[in-house]
Amino acid sequence: MIIRSKAPLRIGLAGGGTDVSPYSDLYGGAILNVTISLYAHATIEPLTEPRIIIHAVDRNELQEYDLADTLPIDGNLDLAKGIYNRVVRNYGNTPSGFKLTTQVDAPAGSGLGTSSTLVVAILGAFAEWMNLPLGEYDAAHLSYQIEREDLKMAGGKQDQYAATFGGVNFMEFYANDKVIVNPLRIRPEYLYELENNLLLFYTATSRNSATIIEAQSKNVQDKKSNSIEAMHNLKEQAQMMKEALLKGNIDEIGRILDFGFQHKKQMASGISNSLIDDIYEKALAAGATGGKISGAGGGGFMTFYCPGTSRYAVIDALQQFGGSFHPYRFTEQGLFTWSK
Repeated sequence: MIIRSKAPLRIGLAGGGTDVSPYSDLYGGAILNVTISLYAHATIEPLTEPRIIIHAVDRNELQEYDLADTLPIDGNLDLAKGIYNRVVRNYGNTPSGFKLTTQVDAPAGSGLGTSSTLVVAILGAFAEWMNLPLGEYDAAHLSYQIEREDLKMAGGKQDQYAATFGGVNFMEFYANDKVIVNPLRIRPEYLYELENNLLLFYTATSRNSATIIEAQSKNVQDKKSNSIEAMHNLKEQAQMMKEALLKGNIDEIGRILDFGFQHKKQMASGISNSLIDDIYEKALAAGATGGKISGAGGGGFMTFYCPGTSRYAVIDALQQFGGSFHPYRFTEQGLFTWSK
């Protein structure tokens, strides 16, 4: 028997950062995101011997352990081990030893939610194998707990819910880990137009999102008004984005993205830098009407809204930066698991 799962990465369109505590606890957060056809993959192969083998193909890392109730959290493939530890603690031992193989379609630190999506995919594989009673909200919340509480990894809540639910979602975040996922019914022609006009550009750089997120959280704790006001504006941006998508005002999205990007840079230092600003200005000069840095910022992917046929001029203008454009499609399906 082989157990497989996959969960989609996401593009955050608006509100990014307002899902991070303590802002979401104090003021409530709102985010609009959409999942895309880049995935985190997990495969479990049961073994007859009492061994655990974890192989991260894209990272070229492999670890082997004797079958045990708890695996060491020591900096080596800790995401997978943290999930295993929580599954055993909550639901009991796995049916046997196993080999877990993982792969993600985008680099770590790229801003598309790779780490959290991988957690969702791995947890989904265990749920499929062990027939665990996890609904969508349960799986997303448990993934959040594993990553943020068990493993002490800084970050927000949107990625786990996006990967689990899939599609275009307007998400609300409140105190006590309350999350409401509102799936949006967008007319197909609006989504096709957005998909056509939204470019996904990899800057060929990565960053440690934890450092930026910790600075953002500290700014809220220290009641820094500029940072908090920027997050208020990003929450408003999510409402603006929702209205534009539902009403089909697709060419307004460039302006809305630009509004968010200008405010996001005020949340914490390190979100943008001279390279990101240069890329952004070149894209706008070539015809893009707005864009953003993905995830926490500092590097990784950028997205640009390019109305009409301006995408071709923008692609040409950004060639000088040595990055790459990634084709994608929007997806409706979130976490999917199966066995054979």
